[in-house]
Amino acid sequence: MREEIVNRWKAACNTHGLDAMVSCSPENFAYLTGFVVPSQPLMRHRHAMGIVTADGQTAILGVDMEATTIGRREPGTTTRIWAEFSDNAMAVCAELLTEMGLARARIGIELDYLPASEFEKLRAALPGATFVSNQQIVARLRQIKTADEIALLRRLSRIADQSITDALRAVQAGDTEMDLAGHLTRNVYSLGAEQFKLLIVATGERSQLPNVGPSLRKLESGDVCRVEIFSVISGYQAGVCRTAVVQKAPPHAERIWKHLVDCKYDLLERIKPGASCREIYERFIRKLDELKLPPISFVGHGIGLFLHEDPYLGKTPEIGREGDAQLEAGMVLGVEPLCYQTGYGYGMQLKDMLLVTDTGSEMLSDYCSNDELIVVR
Repeated sequence: MREEIVNRWKAACNTHGLDAMVSCSPENFAYLTGFVVPSQPLMRHRHAMGIVTADGQTAILGVDMEATTIGRREPGTTTRIWAEFSDNAMAVCAELLTEMGLARARIGIELDYLPASEFEKLRAALPGATFVSNQQIVARLRQIKTADEIALLRRLSRIADQSITDALRAVQAGDTEMDLAGHLTRNVYSLGAEQFKLLIVATGERSQLPNVGPSLRKLESGDVCRVEIFSVISGYQAGVCRTAVVQKAPPHAERIWKHLVDCKYDLLERIKPGASCREIYERFIRKLDELKLPPISFVGHGIGLFLHEDPYLGKTPEIGREGDAQLEAGMVLGVEPLCYQTGYGYGMQLKDMLLVTDTGSEMLSDYCSNDELIVVR
């Protein structure tokens, strides 16, 4: 397991009065171990769990189908394998927790992920233990990235940025959104990503739709093209969005784009340790209103193992912070000044990955300057 993360979990156990914490979700299993069990995100019943106790014991629960993968990645970690078609996974988990001295312990577990039916089986198999929700605890730990996480997110940011930029340069008017997606996905893999999530290719009138995949629509002169992709390695992901025009910009597009770029630089100036997430968001909304553009509910969010993590630069308050949160060094944010409904039949968006540093912020998606609209020939 990842020593630095294990130490964070140990400290959190002691801070919150827990004897142990258990990961249930693919994201937090990856956070603890550094890898994703391949079929866990696809089939929730294929439980993979990581356990850390307050005194530093560690263990893994995994399904037999993934035993070789887990064994290869974690040869030195105590591992209990359950048989998919003959075992009660929660009973096997209870046995493992008992062997670790946790039969009557206070245990933090992801109650927002573990199905209610499985949680009832676990409680029945370990009646002396007390289970409490730990997802907010782990979410808070994940907000501050380690040096290794920052290096990986920087790499992923550049992969996503270059993949989009080079794909837009490879197509021309008359090609389809599918052609653009083909270049884009090929680029993601050739640059080193293991996979991708949330591929968005939205051109012309479709650029007003927030989350749509590619279609057979052909690129036409004067189209606005919104393209976004999340590149993924070891469960971590970086999301970048670029906006282009085909051959020429439609009416008002350059003016709106300049305003969104101005918003980006204003955000860069204000994102620093101690800054109020709500104040940053409210400043952005006021700048949108200068062009009478409609507001959106957020302009940025944490990112890492989830597409959206705390903190939010927006209306949505971070849980437990009474409506606001302050930025801290080591946070990585996806920041996205955008307007889906410009009023002219198209939407525009730029999305970048930013690291909050000790003194301000650093652009991680720095392959292509998006100060000017990319032009598809």
